[in-house]
Amino acid sequence: MPSHPAPALPRPAPPFPPRLREGRAGPGRAGAAALSAMSLPPAPPVTEQVRRAPAAPSPEAAELREASRCLVADGEGRRVPFAALYGEQKAIVVFVRSFLCYTCKEYVEDLAKVPRSYLQEANVRLIVIGQSSYHHIKPFCSLTGYTHEMYVDPQREIYKTLGMKRGEGNNLPVQSPHVKSSAFLGSIKSMWRAMTGPAFDFQGDPAQQGGTLILGPGNEVHFLHLDKNRLDHVPINTVLQLAGVKTVNFTNKPQIIDI
Repeated sequence: MPSHPAPALPRPAPPFPPRLREGRAGPGRAGAAALSAMSLPPAPPVTEQVRRAPAAPSPEAAELREASRCLVADGEGRRVPFAALYGEQKAIVVFVRSFLCYTCKEYVEDLAKVPRSYLQEANVRLIVIGQSSYHHIKPFCSLTGYTHEMYVDPQREIYKTLGMKRGEGNNLPVQSPHVKSSAFLGSIKSMWRAMTGPAFDFQGDPAQQGGTLILGPGNEVHFLHLDKNRLDHVPINTVLQLAGVKTVNFTNKPQIIDI
């Protein structure tokens, strides 16, 4: 019987997938990745937590350490380090522009409505700092009805260190809920107070802006807001809530209690 040639056996499969189309520069990215993935052993499982480098101290903390050494004066002219105001107790610290500024006057008038019992219950101090001579503290407290703590930073050292700006920034339309007078009427009131007060005493730099901080105990910054202009006040109830103090009804309307 005639012999027939044995059928050809199929060739064994190559150990790697067919080479992908190559250009002049060599294999493509997909092909190289496939070859590399099949040629390397599987990665061992992750058994350690990734450690991150410790975060650098915030600029606010560094600036506060510098400002803490500056001196402020009370209504009697006694000077104490700024750090003494919040070193042992949390404090709301409000920096105002000028004691002649009508917006500052009306804002402090509402700060005066915060009951002392609310602050004592939360163990929080409420402090206003101006930038005039200490001689203006008592008249300003009498004018606004403010009975909480007030100090001055006559050389504006703390203002400068904490980065509070000078000049008006009108980029964002803002309106303080605590300012009742219009700009025209308020400016007239400020001018009248300046004219009836000591000559050439503006009770601070009229271009200086203020700010609000919640500090302490120690060099801990809980909240920082730098005013962009004279109306850029933080609502007082917002600050009270952030400091853990009960809020205040600043309107004359009775509060509605749901039963």
